[in-house]
Amino acid sequence: MAGLLATATMVVHFAALLYIGLGGFLAWRWPKSLFVHVFFAAWGVIVNVTSLPCPLTALENHFRAQQGLGDLPGGFNEYYVFGSIIPDGYVSVVAIVAVVLLLISYVGAYLRWRHRKSPLAAAAG
Repeated sequence: MAGLLATATMVVHFAALLYIGLGGFLAWRWPKSLFVHVFFAAWGVIVNVTSLPCPLTALENHFRAQQGLGDLPGGFNEYYVFGSIIPDGYVSVVAIVAVVLLLISYVGAYLRWRHRKSPLAAAAG
């Protein structure tokens, strides 16, 4: 059972990473989701630039320990992402692209929100 729970935690962790990277675009359709995304994005930044542990990594490590396995070597990103999904040497490029996507998603969400609030949009709708 611990193996299944560790795998499920890994899948949720990947989903969280996708949401952190691309979830701002959901606010184009559902503007209030931006508040949830800001929390996730801030959490992602804090976990990656400080020594604060990610609770999902801690949970997966807990389930791994129940299987007699050690902690993820280097943490979630180092074990699953860096070198496997993101080739070595491209981490900085991917980080810059992620920040650009985040900014585009937030600017787009703001422009769509502003358009919905404008008197011309209300009259046309």
